Amino acid sequence: MTLTQLGAFVLVARFGSVKEAARALNVSEPAVSQALAALRQHMDDPLIVRGPGGMRLTEGGTRLLPIASQMVVLGADAEGVVRAARGAPETLRVVATPAVAEFVATPLLDAFGGRSAREVDGSAGVVAGREMPVLLHNRLADVALGPCLRNEPGLVSEPVFRARLVAVGTTVVPRPVWLVDPSGTDPGSETSALLRRLKVPEDRIRVYPNQTAACAAAADGDGLAIALAHLVAPRIQRGELRIIATPATPVEVRWHATTLPPDRRSPLAGAFCRFLTTADALHVMRTPGSGVPPSRFRPPVYVTIWS
Repeated sequence: MTLTQLGAFVLVARFGSVKEAARALNVSEPAVSQALAALRQHMDDPLIVRGPGGMRLTEGGTRLLPIASQMVVLGADAEGVVRAARGAPETLRVVATPAVAEFVATPLLDAFGGRSAREVDGSAGVVAGREMPVLLHNRLADVALGPCLRNEPGLVSEPVFRARLVAVGTTVVPRPVWLVDPSGTDPGSETSALLRRLKVPEDRIRVYPNQTAACAAAADGDGLAIALAHLVAPRIQRGELRIIATPATPVEVRWHATTLPPDRRSPLAGAFCRFLTTADALHVMRTPGSGVPPSRFRPPVYVTIWS
């Protein structure tokens, strides 16, 4: 039995899906399935079975889940104290929704590292909003940037930035194809909520690897992209795109920083949250940049658990 196997079990149990667990870990589905199979063999119990209503825990799986979660947390804590003992840089694992990760997560980490008196090993990963609480509670992420998670028990969520979602394209068409980043596949995202308000059928939605690619396709006349107004502003200023009025846009959105409570989060996570309220951090979030495509991110879980 290993932390890899326990981590796979915890995420599959929490998400109810091998696919979603693999996406959160940024590994292949077979990798998760193999880890889960090895744990099942070790425990001599199926732990999770598939039924008509989806996956459910066996009695053994139900009893194992809270213990496995604690062991994963302790594993993360153990790695932290050993790193500190040998003088390694402190780790800061940030997870974010696609647009936040694409444009500002890495610049924010760079700016924070530049201000910090200590050496920081920061990493950023792209996850869906519903995956954030599981990663935070299991110490597989230190800070989540994106939706408000204040209603999630045991988490602290504070607003750090206000923005607007707009529709952009080259011309108005009666039944456009809507071009979205991966947040369009997350039912809890503002992008998905906007598509529902506009009653856009699934066959009129195209998902792109990131917001930059969606806006590039919109500039080529392939449809309308949903974008953050301040991040798409350079393309609008250059005349490549224009804001297209719709019955549901613009939409105000707020980015939140979510962590464990102050007495349970790492000091570095607390320092990063305080940094997010500074003028330097606001400048990074306001100023569009080239960013890093989500395909190049590796969520911290990949490094911590699966290497």
